Amino acid sequence: MTTLSEELQWRGFVNQTTFKDITDLDKEKRTFYWGVDPSAASMTIGNLAAAMMARVFIQHGYTPLLLVGGATGMIGDPDGKAQERDLKSLDEITHNKNSIAAQYKQIFDGLEFKVVDNYDWFKGMGYLDFLRDIGKHVPMRQMLARDFVQSRLGEEGAGISYAEFSYSLIQGYDFLYQFENYGATLQLSGADQWGNCITGIDLIRRKTGKEAHVWTCPLIVNKATGVKFGKSEDGAVWLDATLTSVFKFYQFWLNVDDEGVISYMKVYTTLGKAEIDKVAAEFEQDKSSRIAQKRLAYEVTKLVHGGDKADAAVHASEVLFGQRQFSELSNKEIDVLRGELMSVQAGDDIYQVLVDTKLASSKSEARTFVASGAVSVNGQKITPDSTDVFKADVSLVKRGKNSFALVG
Repeated sequence: MTTLSEELQWRGFVNQTTFKDITDLDKEKRTFYWGVDPSAASMTIGNLAAAMMARVFIQHGYTPLLLVGGATGMIGDPDGKAQERDLKSLDEITHNKNSIAAQYKQIFDGLEFKVVDNYDWFKGMGYLDFLRDIGKHVPMRQMLARDFVQSRLGEEGAGISYAEFSYSLIQGYDFLYQFENYGATLQLSGADQWGNCITGIDLIRRKTGKEAHVWTCPLIVNKATGVKFGKSEDGAVWLDATLTSVFKFYQFWLNVDDEGVISYMKVYTTLGKAEIDKVAAEFEQDKSSRIAQKRLAYEVTKLVHGGDKADAAVHASEVLFGQRQFSELSNKEIDVLRGELMSVQAGDDIYQVLVDTKLASSKSEARTFVASGAVSVNGQKITPDSTDVFKADVSLVKRGKNSFALVG
């Protein structure tokens, strides 16, 4: 049976850690914590990578505490930010916390975990108590040495407020509190949080004389470009369907690079080694089939949005790319397309429909498209002599290779 340290290495989840020997992970089942600040109403696929790493720990018998950072969300994590964040309202933070907790339930479905909120242990704490009990144990030299502090205080920096400067200290107390109250001896995080995590284990050592550890996952990099993975033309790829639609989410994974697709499959899916090796072997035989991208896209979409929506995204994509008939789609699958394509009410005049859906700039251009055989409705090419074009309640109009609209 594969050990935790072996699976972490195989999936690519080994980065910075305080363990001198990573096989120490296999000797003791610990309680760990991992969390997300509610700076937005959704996690991104960057957060998802760390969440998938947390899943691996849980599946190997570790006890999880999944944190929603209600307190740290009120300040804003300054790591990597050139200037101060805009503060969120309390109502917005509450909404974001609830949304992220719901995403935890989806991603960690079938696994046991506890959701905790650091606002619960900060809301009753007095400022003087915090300075006396916590601040006294954190050296200024340590906090000033943080890369983000140095960058913000340098000649080119925009400066840093006391609030954001204190973020690391607040996160350090999170670890101490969970160490003392829940028995957490391990923090998981992304690579960008390493410095904040070290504050926690140092605080635990100074306050209790005991040992705690940190394990981070590496930044996921696009193998083809060498830049940070997870951006689309529209910006960040979100797990919330109102921010990144299920169809666009599926399409993002469907279009990942050949060089990285198997690595992404190890990080972002729950598929085991035997299954991924099988997909990789088939993919090597015929990369033009994009079998690896199709499997990756389906598995991640199913994990984040559920099987029904993943199936709908697959079927909708197959219709647009000529692998399935539009008439085979269910009403729910048509709704997926309706969220992506220009949609108008049916009319008898195909030329006006082409203009209304922006598939043609004018009726004259529309006539040219039809005459050249560039327009089809539900898979049937339209000619100038075609009549009763829109027979179905809903029709898919296609112009050229990749321009579509719905009618009805």
